[in-house]
Amino acid sequence: MTDTVTSTREAGEAPSYREMHRDASEFASRSDYLEHELKIMRPRRYGLNLIGRDFHFELEDLVPAIAGTIGIIAMYSAVMMSWANGLSAAWPDVTLGREFAIAVSRLEMLLPVLLFCVLGSGIFNPRANLAGNHGPMIPLIASMALAGAHPLALALWIGAFGLGLSWVKGGSRLVNLTSQGTAGGLLIFLGFSGAMSQIGSLKAWGMGLEGQMGYVALVVLAVNILLYAVLARLGKRWLAIPACAVTGLVVALALGAGFDLEFTTETGLPPLSPSYWWGSTDRGWMLGLPNMQHFIASLPFAILAVAMWSPDFLGHRIFQEMNYPKGTDRVLMDVDDTMTMCSLRQVVGTALGGGNITSSWGTYMIPAAIAKRPIPAGAILLGLLTIAIAILGFPMDVAVWPPVMCVALLVGVFLPMLEAGVQMIKESRDAQAAGVCLFAAAVTNPVLAWAVTMLLDNNGWIGDRERATRLSLADRLIIPASVLAVCLFAMLAVGMFEGQYGIPALF
Repeated sequence: MTDTVTSTREAGEAPSYREMHRDASEFASRSDYLEHELKIMRPRRYGLNLIGRDFHFELEDLVPAIAGTIGIIAMYSAVMMSWANGLSAAWPDVTLGREFAIAVSRLEMLLPVLLFCVLGSGIFNPRANLAGNHGPMIPLIASMALAGAHPLALALWIGAFGLGLSWVKGGSRLVNLTSQGTAGGLLIFLGFSGAMSQIGSLKAWGMGLEGQMGYVALVVLAVNILLYAVLARLGKRWLAIPACAVTGLVVALALGAGFDLEFTTETGLPPLSPSYWWGSTDRGWMLGLPNMQHFIASLPFAILAVAMWSPDFLGHRIFQEMNYPKGTDRVLMDVDDTMTMCSLRQVVGTALGGGNITSSWGTYMIPAAIAKRPIPAGAILLGLLTIAIAILGFPMDVAVWPPVMCVALLVGVFLPMLEAGVQMIKESRDAQAAGVCLFAAAVTNPVLAWAVTMLLDNNGWIGDRERATRLSLADRLIIPASVLAVCLFAMLAVGMFEGQYGIPALF
């Protein structure tokens, strides 16, 4: 063994993870041990990454696994109910309800999770973040259905565009062209708007309880604010999701809101045959296979979905960079590999009968970055946990109960996102770009704001003027202007501004 190691090092290769791994007891603090683990890992892209040889499981891996599971249950439920309501309104012969939404959600949590979380990001490419849900597209699903879009046609378009963009390394190029001020402004807006949304949802739930129990939401929030502050002070913020979610559950039950928690999801498996979901107009999705009209109607929505990937991926990568120590570039998520994984998962998951719109899994990555953990171990735990919950059924009812779900998303995703955005704005030139990004996001939406601010910033009209002189013509003008044009066209095509400004869809 010694001879082998010596010959390897003489050949100029770095020592392996197994050779450099040390027991946690050898370090002065847990944080030092976790940072050492990040520095010595050498993930194999599209190779076999083995437990013990290439990475280890740690207690901290449970945090992003639990957070990601809670988040994806909530997201999948919202997506499938939106499809069910939208398609039922758009087609007279389609009648889809809550049972359909639950069945498709559980389907998405089985084979696609096994393939693209446990195997994809856990074993074969730990540089790719998990393929999760595209939250910003959820409000548009009803519009998609009414416009005549078909979930399978949409998935094929997204898969094709995503694979094309990842093949030319377009995702990483756009991330590198986004300045620190623009990224900070984007994170602040997403964090603040997301936090306000979850607080509003929890307040609405409290006011809807029988017997004038609106104060329950206030107490749940107050207790968790104190708990979050204590965890931050102790340097244990990575424990915020399980600690605050359990606290929210306990407080709500202690105050008498338990009558609102209903267990309706039974143990079992949904239909697993793709022909059940897509092969008939009287069962499954009740749509059959897509035709040319479906593909045409789905096209602008697919363009928009892929155009919105880059700012989403950017936020997740930044979280790793801000929480990982220097010298850990090898374990940072690769934007193009993540885009490839999301594209494949979009096609495969929908072909099996699902309806998810895929993007980088933020409710996993953000807690994982805070806990200073790389992707693979948590990805495997999350996958196994998600599959178990999909089969058992009843834990889904607890995970989507507002005192659990809203608190978990609030402390695990949106508050850290807000904090990270504030930390990125260190100079006045960063504040300029961040301010324009925030203003534009409030006027339109975060994606268009990102594209506009990137164009202005890269040309030196705001932010760092010296940075603009170092960029090529393509990086300064051609690529940002093209991104802005594509985003604006897609949004106008699908009528994204109709609710805000009365501008109808172009098609």
